[in-house]
Formats: sequence, structure tokens, C-alpha cells
Amino acid sequence: QVKQATNQIVMNCADIDIITASYAPQGDEEVHATGFNYQNEDEKVTLSFPSTLQKGTGMLKIDFVGELNDKMKGFYRSKYTTPGGDTRYAAVTQFEATDARRAFPCWDEPAIKATFDISLVVPKDRVALSNMNVVDRKPYPDDESLVEVKFARTPTMSTYLVAFVVGEYDFVEARSLDGVLVRVYTPVGKAEQGKFAQEGNVAAKTLPFYKDYFNVPYPLPKIDLIAIADFAAGAMENWGLVTYRETALLIDPKNSCSSSRQWVALVVGHELAHQWFGNLVTMEWWTHLWLNEGFASWIEYLCVDHCFPEYDIWTQFVSADYTRAQELDALDNSHPIEVSVGHPSEVDEIFDAISYSKGASVIRMLHDYIGDEDFRKGMNLYLTKFQQKNAATEDLWDSLEKASGKPIAAVMNTWTKQMGFPLIYVEAEQQEDDKVLKLVQKKFCASGPYAGEDFPMWMVPISICTSDDPTCAKVQILMDKPELTLVLKDTKPEQWVKLNLGTVGFYRTQYSPEMLESLIPAIKDLSLPPVDRLGLQNDLFSLARAGIISTVEVLKVMEAFVNEPNYTVWSDLSCNLGILSTLLSHTDFYEEIQVFVRDVFSPIGERLGWDPKPGEGHLDALLRGLVLGKLGKAGHKATLEEARRRFKDHVEGKHILSADLRSPVYVTILKHGDSSTLDTMLKLHKQADMQEEKNRIERVLGAISQPELIQKVLSFALSEEVRPQDTVSVIGGVAGGSKQGRKAAWKFVRDNWEELYNRYQGGFLISRLIKLTVDGFANDKMAAEVK
Repeated sequence: QVKQATNQIVMNCADIDIITASYAPQGDEEVHATGFNYQNEDEKVTLSFPSTLQKGTGMLKIDFVGELNDKMKGFYRSKYTTPGGDTRYAAVTQFEATDARRAFPCWDEPAIKATFDISLVVPKDRVALSNMNVVDRKPYPDDESLVEVKFARTPTMSTYLVAFVVGEYDFVEARSLDGVLVRVYTPVGKAEQGKFAQEGNVAAKTLPFYKDYFNVPYPLPKIDLIAIADFAAGAMENWGLVTYRETALLIDPKNSCSSSRQWVALVVGHELAHQWFGNLVTMEWWTHLWLNEGFASWIEYLCVDHCFPEYDIWTQFVSADYTRAQELDALDNSHPIEVSVGHPSEVDEIFDAISYSKGASVIRMLHDYIGDEDFRKGMNLYLTKFQQKNAATEDLWDSLEKASGKPIAAVMNTWTKQMGFPLIYVEAEQQEDDKVLKLVQKKFCASGPYAGEDFPMWMVPISICTSDDPTCAKVQILMDKPELTLVLKDTKPEQWVKLNLGTVGFYRTQYSPEMLESLIPAIKDLSLPPVDRLGLQNDLFSLARAGIISTVEVLKVMEAFVNEPNYTVWSDLSCNLGILSTLLSHTDFYEEIQVFVRDVFSPIGERLGWDPKPGEGHLDALLRGLVLGKLGKAGHKATLEEARRRFKDHVEGKHILSADLRSPVYVTILKHGDSSTLDTMLKLHKQADMQEEKNRIERVLGAISQPELIQKVLSFALSEEVRPQDTVSVIGGVAGGSKQGRKAAWKFVRDNWEELYNRYQGGFLISRLIKLTVDGFANDKMAAEVK
């Protein structure tokens, strides 16, 4: 539609050559464009016409040539090997954020929505897919080896969600309970690996779950989930055609470990949530991206908890997202969740753990503050009001405020528009049968006590429980000022008090020494729930790292965890001890901390043993892998000997290792291995048919400790054997594997910077690479060199 008379049309276009372009006003003859002026920096083209185009509607026709690139963005080619061993290519798309313009000239902004009629001309023995169902498939007139596949018209949607795939695939299919056709496409010959995502009830259970949760039906007739060999992200929520890395979708009943099943369930839950939140209602501009991603990163857990209650997934959320977000957000160079985006090239820099994990954490806090029923009401209001349109963060707050009657915008602005989060210091004074609590909030900084001029303030939903009932809040209050005093009635001197029930509020707590002391028995006898035990030790570790309390105090509290049965609590403890151990590798106390690790982990290791016992579940399998890997790396003698014995049987084919034991065994034998160990691992990598097994090996190769073998692993990272998206985790594994590895990986990245930069420029893999390689350094000289 021409809104005002003009002789130019400007649109997005990148790496595309336009051959001809014309404009035909309705009921008038077409005018051919006489000039194409490309602004490559801005990824735009200006079409100039010899006469003025008058107001009104018309048809713009463009004939153009683009390239099937190797950049994993736009319309690109993905390399795969057929069951017969031939190398072939599939053609696939990845448009978010701004790469639809590499596939066809368009107005490539989320708020410029349109319907799309897509046809693909493809070799007739290939599968061709797009967002909608196929409506027609006929031979192509000029060449009988080709067919023209025509797809139904899409709803009104943004360009970044358009997709097409052409390649060789098998599929499994089912109808979800509400009649939507769900297909999972897999590499040829691997259809059974698609069953978990489809029948393992993930997709088929998830669609009805969201339909019911939002009270809005899934708007398309079908949904396809497809595994792509070369894929930069984990997955992409294209409407009706969701693309995944193979490891985020394919599960082999024999060779996939428990954590892979859980990962697939979460990613599928995340991408399907976007079909409503993101696709049906889309953010106005990339500034509001956090809402899209933060929301999907929160609700994926709600959905998995519904499908797999035995995963105890909300405790894992705290360890995977909440603590990770707090770690980043405590840095001086963090950023608010909401970042204003000018040029779209900045978008990739915003796709970080702050938008995903802090976003998800504050939405979890908000959901808790509002209550499920009003939250769902508000969500339905929002999705119904803005369907097939665009919305901003404020629009969601507005809907939730209407549904709940609470000051949502005022509270949430303190969490999304300023960076960081508060540390709440609390002390208690007994007054007869009551406890008087005094709370003070200050910004929490990883670099030590906050000393800024300004005093940032948060509106913090505070919940407090006591030993009377550790699972139920005795008091809930919104802390909207720097200090707060409150009275807990009928709370005896011997009763303990705990803030932040369920570790839901996005803040850290520092207790007075007496209050902390009284909580220790509740860790020992497990009367404090797992998620609260986890939050408590995580707060202590980070306070110690920030120099606010002494590390000795924290290690003392660690000893209260001797009876700990919970996988997620161990996993978080293990991470924290790992960080401490990395720091101490710069000192003379490295051996002592290894001894401490062996002492902390050996009782649970002995309790669990090596083999699954009858009646064990998902979490036991995860815990066994974690504990054995930790003991093996720390050089626990019995674990090392058993790992070597089992590895030998595995390699000789006598007794194949169960998938859950592979990572801990591999990492143990490599950490204490030599060149023949490395060669054997590389051989296993070459023979592995599953991408999951290849990745499993790639992630642990860095555990090897001899300098010349470290070099070998680093060269391997850039070889043809490793898919480009996985190079980063090999180099990261070396950096995190040992002190020598850390130096070698950093030097390797510097020496190969040009190649690495060309490979990943402008994407999030480059920042991940830098973070992984410089994470473990701890002196000023290195900091200066990195800068």
C-alpha cells in the first residue's frame, strides 16, 4: 500500500541481487524500477521508479537471486551424512532476529506483520516444509526432476518467524488431544529417536496444556518439530515449523542419558510456549525481547512439571536459571533486563542470560506474587486483546494489573528497568514471645559491599517462614523502602526464621550470625525443603566470593550437608566448590580443596554405588553421574580404578556403559589419562552415530592435563570432525579443565581469533567463547591482557 505519493520504495535486503522489480497499482499498468541502490551497512535497498507511484494499493514484484550461505543464518545449507556415508546438504532457515532479509527482500521488523503465501520448487525426492500445511504439489513444468509445493496462507505474522526446510527426513506423527497434527522430523533412519519428543508425551501433552493454561487454542492446523544438523542456537520457534539442534530433540532409548531427556522436554516446552507468547502476540520491537524469552524460559518449567512431576524441575530451575542470573547480574557491567535496541545488529548481544534467566526468574516471582488464578486471567486478557498484533512490556503489566488489582507495573519496573538486585540483611531480636525482625536492602555487588552514590531501591515481595511450618509463609509483605521492621507474633526463642520461602524472590539474604547458626540443624535434619537449602548455601557462597563474609564460615555450613539426598542441591554445591577450587588453583591450597571435595562427596558416593537400584528414578541417575564425576576428577582412588575398569570393558564391547555413566567415566579417565586414552576417546567420537554422544565426548576432552595433548584437543576443536556450533564447547572444556588448559585455551583463541571471529561474528557464540575462555583467571595482569 502506497500511503503517500513517492518514486522510491525502501526495504530490507542482504546478500541478495535484484534482477528486476516492478510495481502495478490496482487497475493500472505496471511501472518498472530503473535503479536499485543497496545500502549494505543498513541491509537495505532502495528501488527507484521513473514516475511517481500514487496513493493506493498495488502489487510489488521482485525477481532476485540470493545465496544458500554457510553462516547458520538466513537461508543456509546444513551438512549431513546419509546412512550410506555420502555427504549431502539440506537447505534450512534461521531468521531471528534480522535475517529473513537474506532469503527475500522484505520489511524485516517484528511489528510489520503480513500473511505469507509460500511455494517452494524442490527436487521431487526431497521433503519440503514451511509454516503451514501443503495445499498443492505438482510437477514443475521446466524440469521433471522438480516439484512445486504450495503451502496454505499463514495468519498475520512477523517475518522472523517464517521458515522453510528442504532435505531428506523421516518422521513420526500423532494428533494432540485437541486435534492438532504433530510431526517430529528426524534424520533418515532415526525416526524412533523422535518418539520421546512426540509420544514421550512432550509435544502431544504440551499443546493441550498451553491451550488450557492460556484458554486460547493453538491457531494453526499442524506443528512440525525438526532436527537440523548445523544449528547455532538450541532451537527456534518458527510458527508451525520449529527447528532444533539434534541434541535438543532426538532421544535414543538406549544411548540417551537422563539429562538429555530433561533438556529435550524443556526445549520443546519453551518453543511451543512461543507459539502463543511471541508468535500469536509479538513484541513491538527488540527492546521487549526479554518478555518473549523470559516468559518462555519460565513457563517451560511449568509445562515440564506438569508432564514429568518426578523431575522436581522447579528446584532445578533455581540452580539452572535463578542462581546463574544472580551471578551475572551482580557484576558492575550487568545491564537491565529491558535494553533499548537501536540498530538490530545489537539484538544478538541482548540474547544473554539476563534476558532469558533473570527474565524467567522475575516472572516466577511475579507469578508467585499475583497467584496462579489471577495470573492466568491476566494472560488470557493479554493474548486475546493483542492476538495477531504486537505488544510492549507495559501492555502485559496492564493486563495482569487488571486481573489482580495489584500494582504490577510499579513493582516490575524496579526489576526490569534497572540492573542488579538487592541484598537483604536481616537480624532478629526476641521480645518475650515475639521476634522483631529488622530488614535492610542494599544493591548486591559481586565486587564487595555496595559503595555507590545513589541508592537503587527495589519493591521486593518478601515471604517469611519459621520452623513451625517451613513450607508455608507466616508473613508476606511488599518491602518498598530501604528499611523495614516487622513483628513475628508467637515465635519462641528456639524457633528459626527463614526469609525467601521457596527461593522465589530475586534477592540474596544475609542473616545475622545467630540467625544463621539456628538454621544449620534444619539443613542437617532436612526439615528445611531442598529449594531452601539450595538457596541458603548459594547465598553464602556468593557473599563469601564478594568478600562480605568469610569462606571459612561457608565451608563450616557445608558440613551440615552430609545427609543431603537431593540431586539439585548437590549440583549447586558442586558448582560452588568448583568455582572455589578454580580460585584456589592460583594458590598453594589447591590440593587441600581436592581433599575437602573428596571428603564431602565420598559418603554420598558410597551410598549410591555405581549401578542403578530397583525403584530409582530420573533424579537418582542424575545424582550418581554428578557425584562419580566429581570424585573421579578429584582423584578419589576407588572411583578412578572402577572408572578405568568399566571404560576398558566399554571400549572392548564387553559391557557397554549406560548413557548416564558415560560422562563421569570419560571425564575421570581423561583427567588421569595419557595420549592413548585421548586417542581412544577420539576414536569413540569418530564412531559415534549420535550427535549427543559426540557432544558428550567433546565437552570432556579438555580434562586431559598434559600440555601437548591439550594442544591436540584444541586443534581438534577447529577440525572437520567437530560441527561449527560445537567448537566453542570443546575450547571451553579445555579452559575449564585445568590450570594449563586455561592458559592454552586463551592463547589458542588469540592465535586463531580471525578464523573464530569470521565463523561466529555478530552471533552469541562469540561471546560465549570469550566468557568460557577467560572465566577462570584471577589476576590483574590477565584482566588487562583480556581487555
